[in-house]
Amino acid sequence: MAELADSAKTGGLSLDQLIGCPECDLLMEKPTISVGEKVICPCCGYELYALHHQVVGRSLALVIAALLFYVPANFLPIMHLNLLGRVSHETVWSGVLSLYRSDMAGLALIVFLCSMAVPLLKLLCQLAVLLTIFTGYFKGYGLWWYRSYHHLKEWGMLEVYLLGILVSIVKLAGMADLGVGSGLICFIGLLVVQILLELIMSPEQIWQALSESS
Repeated sequence: MAELADSAKTGGLSLDQLIGCPECDLLMEKPTISVGEKVICPCCGYELYALHHQVVGRSLALVIAALLFYVPANFLPIMHLNLLGRVSHETVWSGVLSLYRSDMAGLALIVFLCSMAVPLLKLLCQLAVLLTIFTGYFKGYGLWWYRSYHHLKEWGMLEVYLLGILVSIVKLAGMADLGVGSGLICFIGLLVVQILLELIMSPEQIWQALSESS
């Protein structure tokens, strides 16, 4: 674990040699650390960044896994609902269509963007960034894709959608016969893979790799 220099000792350093804490706004000298170490703010204890082993290869594998989960998570049944003899198989996509057909086009658009479109765009941006680093080509575009990914991060709300699904299952359990579909398993898998991807795909290492030959 690396200990950071106090902000009073950063005079005369270039911007590339400085780092600011997003929690307490302390400006510090960026330390030199090895793979497997973390950088911790000495003022508030916030973890600024960490260097991971084989970050590109592991992140690329996770992105591919997430893309494989994406289609079944959104188009396979999340639940099977039997209400008074009427059986329905609900998917994420059918939920969007149901909202649209119920004259709630605005809400349908928000659900579509936050649960389907933005998560897919995030994964495609991450895939493009990792491929540019892995191949060494088009790193200038890689910087743009990675900036786009960071702009999209706040709009992907898979965990909120999953929470809504679980709440619906609990509320409907006493009213109808419910069965969990394979789509829900894939949806949870997609969410777990994306969480692992956020933990492993170190922004510091990605920015550094993109800047080396851009």
